[in-house]
Amino acid sequence: MDLNKATIIGRLTRDPEIRTTPNGAKVASMGVATSFNWTDKEGQKKEQTEFHNVVLWRGLAGVAEQYLKKGSQVYIEGRLQTRSWDDKTSGQKRYRTEIIADSMIMLGRPSSQTGQPPAPSAVEQPEPPSETPTIQVDDSDIPF
Repeated sequence: MDLNKATIIGRLTRDPEIRTTPNGAKVASMGVATSFNWTDKEGQKKEQTEFHNVVLWRGLAGVAEQYLKKGSQVYIEGRLQTRSWDDKTSGQKRYRTEIIADSMIMLGRPSSQTGQPPAPSAVEQPEPPSETPTIQVDDSDIPF
């Protein structure tokens, strides 16, 4: 049995970049930073930050477009995928590892100054090619 699962909680490093594929599917790309904190042998506090490339499709991309911005905190669950291409300028093969999100939970509260309704707190991505509607969960449905 194989398992390809990635789970992160972090903050967006930039606003989501939204595109639409030729067949009309919405896709969002965004960077998410996660930090690891520890104290070294001398008692000094240390922090290491990792940067993750995250891709959201269809309904998740629509939620990201409407509610997420740089600095937003999110929980992302998905799978790792590496893609490659030939760099047009150098001719070298390039690689990019991304988390393809299956679900997302927006952490924190949306800004009340936007005049928009509150954002859903969790969204599940349907399995392709299913056209199942996105599931939206209210904060009161989360057990913690």
